[in-house]
Amino acid sequence: MKLLTFHLSIFATPLLLYEISRTPESGCLASAAGDAPNLHLRPSVSAIASSLLSLSPYISWRTGLKRSRHPSDEYGALNSFLSMFPNVQMAAAAAVDSPVEANREEHEDKEGGRQLPAAESGPKEAEVPFRTPHALRADFHRQQADEGPLKTPQPTSAEAPDTASTQETKDSSEGATHGLSPQRRGRPGEKFRDEYKPSDFTVESVDLNFLLDDANTKVFATIILKRAEGTVPTDLVLNGEDMELLSLKVNGKVVEELKENPKGGDEGAAKQGGKEGYRLGSDDVLIVTKEALPQDAGETFTLQTEVSIHPVTNLKLKGLYVSGTALVTQCEAEGFRRITYFLDRPDVMATYKVRLEANKAKYPILLSNGNKADEGPVEDAPHRHFAVFDDPHPKPSYLFAILAGNFEAIRDTFTTKSGKDVALAVYSEPAQLHKLNWAMHSVKVSMKWEEDNFGREYDLDAFNVACVSDFNAGAMENKGLNIFNCTLLLASMDTSTDEDFERVLAIIGHEYFHNWTGNRVTVRDWFQLTLKEGLTVFREQLFMGSVLSAGVQRIQEVADLISRQFAEDDGPMAHPIRPESYLAMDNFYTATVYDKGAEVVRIYHTLLGTPGFRKGMDLYFQRHDNQAATCDDFRAAMADSNGVNLDQMERWYTQAGTPRLEVLKAALNKETKVFEIRFKQYTPATPGQNKKLPQVIPIKMGLIGKTSRRELVQPAVVLEMTEEEQTFRLNNISEDCVPSILRGFSAPVILVNPHQTEEDMAFLMAYDSDPVTKWFASRALATPIILSRASQVVANKNVRIFEQISGAYIDALRTTLTDNTLDNALKALLLQLPDWSTLSTHMKTIDPEALHLAIRSVKADVAAALKTEMAKEYEHLTLPAGEEDDMEEESTGRRKLRNTLLFFLSESRDREAVDRAVKHFTDAKCMTDRYAGLITLGNIPTAERETAFARFYEDAAGDPLVLDKWFRAQARSDLPDQVERVAELLNHPAFSLKNPNRLRSLIFTFASLNPLHFHRSDGKGYELLANVILEVDRINPVAASRGAKLFLQWRRYNAHRQRLIESQLHRILSAKTLSKNVKEVVSMALDSPHSSP
Repeated sequence: MKLLTFHLSIFATPLLLYEISRTPESGCLASAAGDAPNLHLRPSVSAIASSLLSLSPYISWRTGLKRSRHPSDEYGALNSFLSMFPNVQMAAAAAVDSPVEANREEHEDKEGGRQLPAAESGPKEAEVPFRTPHALRADFHRQQADEGPLKTPQPTSAEAPDTASTQETKDSSEGATHGLSPQRRGRPGEKFRDEYKPSDFTVESVDLNFLLDDANTKVFATIILKRAEGTVPTDLVLNGEDMELLSLKVNGKVVEELKENPKGGDEGAAKQGGKEGYRLGSDDVLIVTKEALPQDAGETFTLQTEVSIHPVTNLKLKGLYVSGTALVTQCEAEGFRRITYFLDRPDVMATYKVRLEANKAKYPILLSNGNKADEGPVEDAPHRHFAVFDDPHPKPSYLFAILAGNFEAIRDTFTTKSGKDVALAVYSEPAQLHKLNWAMHSVKVSMKWEEDNFGREYDLDAFNVACVSDFNAGAMENKGLNIFNCTLLLASMDTSTDEDFERVLAIIGHEYFHNWTGNRVTVRDWFQLTLKEGLTVFREQLFMGSVLSAGVQRIQEVADLISRQFAEDDGPMAHPIRPESYLAMDNFYTATVYDKGAEVVRIYHTLLGTPGFRKGMDLYFQRHDNQAATCDDFRAAMADSNGVNLDQMERWYTQAGTPRLEVLKAALNKETKVFEIRFKQYTPATPGQNKKLPQVIPIKMGLIGKTSRRELVQPAVVLEMTEEEQTFRLNNISEDCVPSILRGFSAPVILVNPHQTEEDMAFLMAYDSDPVTKWFASRALATPIILSRASQVVANKNVRIFEQISGAYIDALRTTLTDNTLDNALKALLLQLPDWSTLSTHMKTIDPEALHLAIRSVKADVAAALKTEMAKEYEHLTLPAGEEDDMEEESTGRRKLRNTLLFFLSESRDREAVDRAVKHFTDAKCMTDRYAGLITLGNIPTAERETAFARFYEDAAGDPLVLDKWFRAQARSDLPDQVERVAELLNHPAFSLKNPNRLRSLIFTFASLNPLHFHRSDGKGYELLANVILEVDRINPVAASRGAKLFLQWRRYNAHRQRLIESQLHRILSAKTLSKNVKEVVSMALDSPHSSP
């Protein structure tokens, strides 16, 4: 069918709207994976505008790039608290002042936005077949390729798909600059994205020989390099840290060290120019002078080094170190330089051959990347053995790994779709072997899912997975040898909760998916980290949504994003998903890079649909296999494979902050049966970026009839917002309705909707078919109640009696609880109150005590109002005494709801609550229920509490996973004197600051999940954290900097608490040997301006 569209000159734009009317056979906008429906386009043109029209066979779905308006950062508390919740905001909030608009400035399009062609006059009415948004973009993209650049930018009204009629756009005029502040420069050692330069040398292959020993390991490296084509002779500068260089050869010839002149330092070294040799420069780099190297570009040469390293003293857990009695590596981002001298950067890729030799009794298992090529006893040394591994795939140094120790494995085989058998092995310490079955199951499910959904097979003969107890990260995707923190690999019903099982499945999937998105195609530089992590997190999310409840999984993902990443966007370390600079790269493994990065990838998926996204991925792999790529390369593959212009997506990579999406109008014209909705977008200023441009925001939306309570638009439409303001119209809507906006959380934005009432929220909670918007409605009903009570406590610290909770909210909860059509896990999420972290973002000045009391009072009142229903459902969900529990999805959902009800019913903390919690703990058939009972008793000051903790510790019998839970449950308790309790636990025999898991379970849990006591007004909580940061920084700067980030929101508290925190920040910063990791975080915190919600 032939598509006829129309284009206006700039003068006629306000006079033309496009409408899409539904025919009997037409459907709604095709879903991401669906086919386009048959719709009719009817241009509605005024008499004046019609004379300005001209006929053209194409129209761009996207208009030119514009400058956004910039509201002030000040929000009224009532208007702000619901801004986090798509689809819902109380009508009362409309009375609160909205953000003030800043001056609208012009800008010149510098991002490659396409211009629209001139138009010819045409008929006033024309019926044309509907095409999907990406098909329209493809037509226009091809036309531009044929006709060349267009001259005049033309604002337009664009046709929205399906019943969505076109958009009116309102934006700034053309001509101004982009508006992003220039990047601050000047911190010593800071690196900038725009300073990237390819290496002057390339590496073809690496041959490593390890003589392993925990005290003194010898590493012999033979590296084949060549000077890059087109480069002039330069010194070879290799990265290295904390090692002793024993020898160095180039092409078999010994290279001697150049002794510095009396001045020493780099100045003295520079005066030795022209001499053949090597020297150790600042930051432990090894400099081989150009005179010692071949002079011709392209000529290969061999570099041989012998170094000595000391794993037992390597407490940073980077490079080669000791975990328990094992030797293990962690090389991302810059750990390989602690193993041998190398060009330790991700764009230097090479093949590796590794020989490991060690004492057989102490290290019976030897593992490295790739396929095992050989193994056996060492000649003339029967107590020693060796293993040789060959990895044929080029990889960057950060993917290198070895593991040596006393491990045992469970084994299996996976047959790929092409018929290749892959040997699978999952390793742990022998005592933990029985906890590996779920991990092996997760590996096989992940491998099958990757083949089915992205067509990617595994590419080695063997896939090994192993875990160690001392690990800074959660897991690492080393080629062919994934290494995990044991908390994310081991799982059994008696030691792990349901959430633990889900995390194991998710992280195993995540690390396996990295084999293609991270390993086969890696990142050019660390600024591109989101290219592998954001993309792989999104693929992990697709995976989890396919093997478990998609709605429940998506809600959990969104809740985590709001709680962690939105707060990061609102703090002093706000940064784009592709940062512009860093001092310590380890500090930028953040929720923004990972989770917001995943949401940006989701936008591609939403705009292009599942088939279009798959086409983009296939082209991405085809173009960049065995290469180091960039975020721009990914965007280009998505655009080129679908024939669309995705230039505006660049802004998601360059702009920090969370966009606000405000509903300006949402109304049904009953006479014309047209539902009209108008949006405005803006992004508040962030450090270094005062002005923002409009983003591409896909808005997935439905309409629910108020009378019929059914979906009026099927499937839901996806409105693509690209301008500062746009209007969309949905035709043939014959029933008054409630809009369901941002379904599935289709974009990482904060929705401000002052047009929805409390009744609308309750209606959505009861009848919305989308689990995410249903969940947002529940939170939006609870949020104003909690914040209102918190405000009352702030005004009067003695207030304990509050007005009755809204009947609409209680009725909505009752309806949810008794709805037998809902999944139990979804019920649990709908019943739960918003978390402290999310609620605190709506307070201009956070008052920890007031917010804590408000949350507790609402939870208690809800439990009192629904006690009969909750108690009945709790008993109904309790298994009979002789029945065993299991890990089926139905069982995990039952436990999630039952434990949620336990928390509500225990809020009274009376004798009935104690007895129920004790029985829950004692009769538990799995760790999920047992831990829920322990947490509940942890908040009640009774003898039963102490008995439960003593029994839990005794039953743990030293199991690290269980002991972590024991520490964590105590750190979360809101009982008095909690700071002193946590301080005492630091001296517990089972606690060690050297173990990251134990550090997280006690100190970081206390500081992040116990705000009532961490923010105690005497400042003892701050002092405790600062003490730990300073002590840990001496041995593990990565872990210490994570603790320092817990101070980042310090300016959100009152002046008294700010003074207390500021004194601790200055105390940390004044430490004589502070790491750059902690220094960067603390400096940013102290430099941060005052913020407001």
